[in-house]
Amino acid sequence: MLEIEDLVTAYGPIRAVDGVSLTAPEGSITAVLGANGAGKTSLLQTISGLIPARQGRIRYAGRDITGMGAEKVVRLGVAHSPEGGGAIGELTVDENLRLGALWRSDRADRAKALREVYELFPRLGERRAVHASSLSGGERQMLSIGRALMGRPKMLLLDEPSLGLAPIVTAQLMRVIHGLRESNGLTVLLVEQNAKSALSIADRGVVLNVGKVVAEDESRTLAANDDLRKAYLGF
Repeated sequence: MLEIEDLVTAYGPIRAVDGVSLTAPEGSITAVLGANGAGKTSLLQTISGLIPARQGRIRYAGRDITGMGAEKVVRLGVAHSPEGGGAIGELTVDENLRLGALWRSDRADRAKALREVYELFPRLGERRAVHASSLSGGERQMLSIGRALMGRPKMLLLDEPSLGLAPIVTAQLMRVIHGLRESNGLTVLLVEQNAKSALSIADRGVVLNVGKVVAEDESRTLAANDDLRKAYLGF
């Protein structure tokens, strides 16, 4: 589904993503792990067209999307749930969700997608008329993921969905992400600092350190590597 080859993203002379190569097979969950400053967020932003690549290639479903604008990437089936959720506080939950499907012309399916999000996250349904600024951290993450799902994506890019959440909320959210793969066949690229939680649901993991890939393997193999866990994963 996703193939990245020798990708470089830079801010002036600083390479945030430095020669990264990885693959995310269709229907899989791939965890991208590492500490702050490892280049995880920059990687997702480059894939989704928010920032340009300096060099390298990004292929999605066999198509070269390197340098493609964010709107075109979304229309191809790639949805990005950003770090912190990115909800518009002045809008209600319902209005935020509808924004995720604004570009889609099929009104009936937009309405169906909205019903499905409320079924997936009943708490959002309870708070549909509430302004997003009043939501808890867990509710904002639900809203961000729900808004991404409104576009009927084939691939979901998730940036730190557990950031600032209590362990029990994190566990619930990880179960939802895993369930989306199981029920919808979504391909998920999951960026996380909470490596233990991410590896518990991922098929494979990629570990970044200062913009470079330092390890890539099946999730169970990475989780069992004591040296790797102590050096890069924090558990």
